[in-house]
Amino acid sequence: MLTFFMTPGSCSTGIHILLEALELPFQVTVLNLPAGDHRQPAYLALNPKGSIPALQLDDGRVLTEFGAIAYWLARRCPKAQLLPEDPAAAAELLARLDYAVGTVHGQGWTRVFTPDSYLPPGLDAADTVRWTEAIQARGREIVQAGFAVLEAALATERLERRLNLADAALFYVFFWAEHTGLPLPPHCAAHLAWMRRMPAVRQVLAEEGYRA
Repeated sequence: MLTFFMTPGSCSTGIHILLEALELPFQVTVLNLPAGDHRQPAYLALNPKGSIPALQLDDGRVLTEFGAIAYWLARRCPKAQLLPEDPAAAAELLARLDYAVGTVHGQGWTRVFTPDSYLPPGLDAADTVRWTEAIQARGREIVQAGFAVLEAALATERLERRLNLADAALFYVFFWAEHTGLPLPPHCAAHLAWMRRMPAVRQVLAEEGYRA
């Protein structure tokens, strides 16, 4: 059976949605990031990056990185059509996923949620406050610029279609905006609302402790 390493409310929520939508049997290991579970020797032996999400396959191999896990799931369950057969269309979806994960999350939301990671050493208390505010403000700017890019892409698409692997990444970066009060452009908000209506998403949110 697959073993899914995740933290509720994190980027791993997107992979959780894909697993539930595909109806694959899997077991969950919840990692408490604030408690440092991802830095424990047992987990680092499986995933030296200490990152989430991670997916341990039936043969013991461990997949890491959101995009890689989503791609494996798409290849594992081709009938679900998480990726289109056309190479160019598939590449466009992978680019969208990578932008959501690498830029909107990796450069934007990380500054909002973990500004300490960007602080230079040796700051006094007053400078720490000023730097933290500036870092978080820059993070919000990156997120909103990213939303503008995604808004333009979504404006040309019809919802009420099949779920694809990029949708899972869009969900969590939009979901975070909803829970932090950052405004979503209309097509991004419509995408989030569309996904919230999916049974798999409602199940995941309930399992992770959120109201669907």
